[in-house]
Amino acid sequence: MEIKKVGVVGCGLMGHGIAQICAQNGWEVVVREIDQGQLDKGIGKVRKQLGRAVEKGKLEQADADAVLARITPTLEYGDLADCDLVIEAITEDLDRKLEMWEALDGVVRDDAYFATNTSSLAVADQAAATKRPERFIGLHFFNPAQVMPLLEVVRAERSGDDAVQLGFDLGEQLGKTTVAAADNRGFIVNRLLVPYMLDAIRAHEQGVGSVQDIDTGMMAGASHPMGPLTLADFVGLDTLVAISDVMAEAYGEDGFAAPDTLRRMVDAGDFGRKTGRGFYDYSGEEPVPVDSGS
Repeated sequence: MEIKKVGVVGCGLMGHGIAQICAQNGWEVVVREIDQGQLDKGIGKVRKQLGRAVEKGKLEQADADAVLARITPTLEYGDLADCDLVIEAITEDLDRKLEMWEALDGVVRDDAYFATNTSSLAVADQAAATKRPERFIGLHFFNPAQVMPLLEVVRAERSGDDAVQLGFDLGEQLGKTTVAAADNRGFIVNRLLVPYMLDAIRAHEQGVGSVQDIDTGMMAGASHPMGPLTLADFVGLDTLVAISDVMAEAYGEDGFAAPDTLRRMVDAGDFGRKTGRGFYDYSGEEPVPVDSGS
């Protein structure tokens, strides 16, 4: 199937970026949110990203305007009815995702494809909530979707060959590096990356090093572009807890369990960059490690 119109459910951290890159590729995009405030915020982020691209000379203003014109924001599932592909990018909560898919399945035309951007939940569980599991795959973009080159294409138990091929074709058209991932919790990247971040938090708990020294050590010693605690703040500490809970239940290994420090921070409302405080305080011009006395 040739993709002409893409639906994106969720215009938050991941959804706005997915909507933007699809519109930049020339596709018509309909992006749905649960309320006008969140919808406006997401579209505002797209407008800001395009504005930066224009300022840096990477995009002409007329092209940026055309991208925005191809994005239709909505609060109604019905506006996604004639999409060729619908990608969900809502919160990492299985019950909410299942409720959403059940609603969409009765609205979107029968020959359209569905994809979930989940980072930890089983694709098959979501596909089973629809009458089109053979047209259902995982498309795991990475944050920020406008920049990160990787796309994990996930085949669920009943995903058809055509659906999987559609995922790889989409990745190629978006200029992504695509990899095939099995439908296990965390797929490839998070299966390896989440325990790494959790171990870094445990190392800090145990006094192995300060926040800054742990991050600097992994950047300078392992050539990582970002330290594990900075990365945790970037991912979102609330998101990290949600992913670790899913993976701990699936694998039954201590390495996937959220450390006490992480849970306390989330309970206090410190989610990282999105709230302005996590392992670093982001209230100033430069992030300051919280354990430095900020």
